[in-house]
Amino acid sequence: MKKQIKIAIGFLFSLVLATAFRCSAQTITNEKDTRWKKFNKHSFAINGHNAWYVAPAKPAAGNPWVWRAYFPDWHTDMDSILLERGFYIAYVKAPDLFGHYTAVNVWDDLYKYLTTKKQFAPKPALEAVSRGGLYAYAWAKRNPSKVSCIYAEAPVCDFTSWPAGKGKGKGSKADWEKLLKVFGITEAQAWEYKDQPKDNLETLAAYKVPILHVIGLKDSIVPYTENTGLLVQNYISNGGPARVVPMTRGPQELSGHHFTIEQPEKLAAFMYANCIPVKDPLPEERFIQRFGNLNNVLERIRKKQAVTVAFLGGSITNMTGWRDRVCTWLAQRYPDVHFTFINAGIPSLGSLPHVFRLQQDVLDKGRVDLLFIESAVNDYVNGTPAVTQQRALEGIIRHALAANPYMNMVLMGFADEFKLADYAAGKIPGEIQLHERLARYYQLPFINLAKEVYERIQNKEFTWEGDFKNLHPSPFGQALYAQAIETLLDKAFDKNETSGPVKTVLPKILDTKSYRTGAYISVEKAALKKGFILDPSWRPKDGVHTRPGFVNLPVLEGIAPGATLELPFSGTAIGIAVLSGPDAGMIRYSIDGKEWKKIELYTQWSNGLHLPWYVLLGDGLSKGTHRLSIVIADEKNVGSKGNAVRIVHFLVNR
Repeated sequence: MKKQIKIAIGFLFSLVLATAFRCSAQTITNEKDTRWKKFNKHSFAINGHNAWYVAPAKPAAGNPWVWRAYFPDWHTDMDSILLERGFYIAYVKAPDLFGHYTAVNVWDDLYKYLTTKKQFAPKPALEAVSRGGLYAYAWAKRNPSKVSCIYAEAPVCDFTSWPAGKGKGKGSKADWEKLLKVFGITEAQAWEYKDQPKDNLETLAAYKVPILHVIGLKDSIVPYTENTGLLVQNYISNGGPARVVPMTRGPQELSGHHFTIEQPEKLAAFMYANCIPVKDPLPEERFIQRFGNLNNVLERIRKKQAVTVAFLGGSITNMTGWRDRVCTWLAQRYPDVHFTFINAGIPSLGSLPHVFRLQQDVLDKGRVDLLFIESAVNDYVNGTPAVTQQRALEGIIRHALAANPYMNMVLMGFADEFKLADYAAGKIPGEIQLHERLARYYQLPFINLAKEVYERIQNKEFTWEGDFKNLHPSPFGQALYAQAIETLLDKAFDKNETSGPVKTVLPKILDTKSYRTGAYISVEKAALKKGFILDPSWRPKDGVHTRPGFVNLPVLEGIAPGATLELPFSGTAIGIAVLSGPDAGMIRYSIDGKEWKKIELYTQWSNGLHLPWYVLLGDGLSKGTHRLSIVIADEKNVGSKGNAVRIVHFLVNR
């Protein structure tokens, strides 16, 4: 639940650090034009790294291109063929980095420059020769939506094979020592490294990126069984399309690692077929509304100060996926900034639980510099009333900014089938409208991921059933969410200067009943009148599942009708967080001895889960002290096995 992930990036040699830290601004120098064969070659340096592209005489529609990963002058027959057919050929030099993230950052810079300033196609074909496989797959796995296909010749897919030479291959001692230094790892750690080209291919496979490897069967430098064989097996097992073509004709030189490319026109046709016609995906910016900036967190990054990023949400935030990708992207993009990441995602919870747990689960962890908030999916699924959503979300915003007026914040609206149906009917989902309205009023960035999923489906970029799968996104959907967030961050940080941190001055509150001081009250504060007990470390006795963070903690438990407790409190709103399991009952409650009301605690999900369920009992109360009385009712839901009431937190808006 409240797990904190701290990523500290190890020391790299000074040249890498000097070029690695920067915000996303690009500096182009040393431009010159020469000739390559009969084509124009434009050379330049991007942020100090030499690069070039060769232009066709007549570019094909959409400006398709091939991106060479390494050894750009090796086997250029296919380049010539594709240039004749209207392709650009591009390359950036990042030598002796072996696909490390510092090289991937360089590639990101070139991609951004070529696709935005030069209008190259959004999905290049990657061409990887030998160690170029380390680069091409590292970039493709970070950016699966930006790759049309991968063509590779005897690619390195596992660095323990080459340059380590720990298997059948000969290896290269000098290159192995360089690699260990670049990655900042020992040889023992290298064996445990889990993000080689052959690893973590689920997302690339989900995007159905076609790959074609050509190999030499006698290659003892980069042996097939330790490289292409492993990668292709893993890729196909994840549903990715792959082909392997052995080159058997002509000389097999350099221990079989150099071989003649047979029928280069057919291999060029592979790249052509996967790039033409150029597909035109909708731009990410279409779904990002920059009502506010992220200058304060940018200032801390620029000054290399420690940055804490928190993620407040439900199961889509908590699950492995977009959040992990964003954390990795930030840590790798800015390697000399120490990031702390707080995962405050808890399955099933929406805006109402978020506002009352914000203090404990986020703000009590220390200074937070960037906060991501999502609740739109669970607010709909849980049936949270619109007025409660507004009071909760506005409460989160005001509470967080009162705690740290220099905090930057991002609101997000994730997708579900119900929101897609609303868009299909010409309606904007209510949860999305609320998020956008509050983001606009409080000048916060808002990413409308529900709209992005809907419009990309309409644009025939993918399908819900076949690709995105569910409101809990597949690896495909997780990468799509991460890409949108990275686009927001990348462009927000694309500045050369900032004016220093700016303190937020909160505007007039929209709803004076917003839960802007929401917090928990310990269950130990209650007066137990009859039938309730305080279990100091509750665990279910029925074997039914629980949620992380809602087990092995104090719980007030009553199981029989008539059990009674009271809570004195001071605040304008009061509620309870209960564990709604298979035997959840009903309660009768009264505030200050006034009208008794009844509320059901059993939910549609209770049969298979002790679900954290947050219920407001009193709202809009006068300021001052009050008394809450709770009695377990005689009645129960027909689906419930009992009358149990298990209170894990009292909720109060002071």
